[in-house]
Amino acid sequence: MSLLFSKATLGPLTLQNHMVMCPLTRSRALGNVPNDLMVEYYSQRASAGMIVTEGTSPSPNGLGYPRIPGIFSDAQVAGWKKITDAVHARGAKMFVQLMHTGRIGHQLNLPAGAKVLAPSAIAAAGQMFTDAEGLKAHPTPEAMTEADIMATTAEYVNAATNAVKAGFDGIELHGANGYLLEQFIRPNSNQRTDQYGGSIENRARFVLEVAEATAAAIGKDKVGIRLSPFGVFNDMPLYPEIEADYAYLAEKLNALGLVYIHLVDHSAAGAPVVPDSIKATFRKTFKRTLILSGGYDAARAEADLAAGKADLIAFGKPFLANPDLVARLKDKSALNAFDASTFYTPGAKGYTDYPALTA
Repeated sequence: MSLLFSKATLGPLTLQNHMVMCPLTRSRALGNVPNDLMVEYYSQRASAGMIVTEGTSPSPNGLGYPRIPGIFSDAQVAGWKKITDAVHARGAKMFVQLMHTGRIGHQLNLPAGAKVLAPSAIAAAGQMFTDAEGLKAHPTPEAMTEADIMATTAEYVNAATNAVKAGFDGIELHGANGYLLEQFIRPNSNQRTDQYGGSIENRARFVLEVAEATAAAIGKDKVGIRLSPFGVFNDMPLYPEIEADYAYLAEKLNALGLVYIHLVDHSAAGAPVVPDSIKATFRKTFKRTLILSGGYDAARAEADLAAGKADLIAFGKPFLANPDLVARLKDKSALNAFDASTFYTPGAKGYTDYPALTA
């Protein structure tokens, strides 16, 4: 019997299968508020066991990309509630990914009064697209004061409580892909000399404080975290202590009792390979649910589940182009090809118009 398509558990939740839809930035939230087009998009894909939303900012300061949603205003909570209702009606569970972009942003994408903040005043290499002026170099961010760190932690807690109000089954803290939480973990972006910089114990402090505070607010069964050990996206170069640092994180996150860790491996897209040893460390150290993602097809997902390497498997681009991915994999049907030119463009094209199989 296939494990992939059988029911699964995640903390107290029962999932309709072992397939998770990865968080996928799609930039359709005009005015940073979830809308009816997004209701259609997510409900189309609700045959997954669980959906993790696109990166959703807990703060005006974290809205670094154009048209990404937030979850800090009443209008945003109301918009998300329509989405969670539609997804739950089709049987999937849903977590919101809380993504504060930190230094990966631009003032032109932020609302009035918001700031580009980061652990240290070090600009990321590369550029950010803005609707107003096209591509712009990443700006030098403002180094966060301890007061900023406390305020940002409070924003995560507020976002977590808003997520529960919006009907989400939980939150995923985005500690991967070069955004704010990972900016604290990594030594190239964190050159602080206070209790939040230097040793891994200090560089991990903010991440662990956010995890602990959100778990205290809504319950540890409702808090997961995504990590990208060996990820280099958004100017996060590899460094010699990386494996030891992530082993430390695995230990501390296990002690906090979060409901899951979601490890992403971008090697299928050309990033460095995540060594099997670090995945095995998380599998051994972290006692709750482990989700693996990165370049999976059904056969590899089935094999890793059967071997006990993971509890759930997440799929990204295949879900983007195949609203009925679960049925297609089950029937061994051909998959739609994705159109990369419409990943981040406004409107329905390349978003809600991918065809499903006809009955």
